[in-house]
Amino acid sequence: MTLFRRYLVVYSLMLWQGGFVFYSAIVVPVGTATLGSAAAQGAITARVVEALHLLGVVSLALLLWDMLAGEDPILSRRLARWIGWLIAAISHGLLLYFHFLLLNFMDPQRRYVVIHPPFYPIHQLYLWTSTIQWIVISVWLFLTIMAWKYVEDRKA
Repeated sequence: MTLFRRYLVVYSLMLWQGGFVFYSAIVVPVGTATLGSAAAQGAITARVVEALHLLGVVSLALLLWDMLAGEDPILSRRLARWIGWLIAAISHGLLLYFHFLLLNFMDPQRRYVVIHPPFYPIHQLYLWTSTIQWIVISVWLFLTIMAWKYVEDRKA
């Protein structure tokens, strides 16, 4: 069960965080260049992030399962992982909130922004929150791999 749990944690993070990085670094610039505007790309992004948010909820649940079921005798690392998970979960809630706010500033078909003044500052908050979450999850994964290694080395 331990191997299966760890596999699910890693695979869910590959989908969620890997999808986020790939979409941000590759798809958004290519889509903007191909479609001719950030607004056109934004219509696609408004839909894609919903899948990323769902993956995030599933991943956060799996990360929580790993922390509850796994063993890590080093208190500082265990505490850092819990704090990281909490920051990631709170930031995910904020991202969902920002996403729904942003949708309210778009036309019903989510093709373009119709209420401009509040859209862009909230979008900036969304981007910064996403970046913070990515950093926290990256650190969480590093600490988790250290914890897994510690347990395996101890058994060897």
